[in-house]
Amino acid sequence: MAKPITFINKKVLTEEEQKQQKLQQLADEMAESSEALKNTLSIMKELNDIGILEAAQSMLKAKEEITKILLAQVTREPVTNAINNLMGAAGALSEIDPATTTKLMKSFSEGMESAEEYLHHPKKIGVMDLMRVLKDPDVNRAVGFGIHFLKGLGQGLAERKDDNEEFISKKDK
Repeated sequence: MAKPITFINKKVLTEEEQKQQKLQQLADEMAESSEALKNTLSIMKELNDIGILEAAQSMLKAKEEITKILLAQVTREPVTNAINNLMGAAGALSEIDPATTTKLMKSFSEGMESAEEYLHHPKKIGVMDLMRVLKDPDVNRAVGFGIHFLKGLGQGLAERKDDNEEFISKKDK
């Protein structure tokens, strides 16, 4: 019968052997990815030549100062107002039916084209011309749309008056 194994001889690499093994693995990986490394080095050379790497390095060194400046700029009242306005506009746009927005924008574009044509051939419009043009279904539709839009806008402003009473009283002073 064979003797039972009581001792396992495990080879422990020295620190120098571990470094050599890691260097060999790195060399093998570099050999496998030589084309990618060449491209990366080429990109880095171009970035260095035009000064981007130096600028990035300077930015990293000055990151605290840049962060302070950035925060100071972002917290300025005009910037916060712009952010609040964008958020309000985004909220309002999310409530509007996209089909209505598309139709309105297409109609707006057609109206701009028609107005552009008028600018090339202007003629004086009298009161009787206004009365006559109101009978045109397209003009009547646009005028009706405008009137109802203004009515809804006015109702919305009346409702907001209570919400913004503090704002209105500051404005009156």
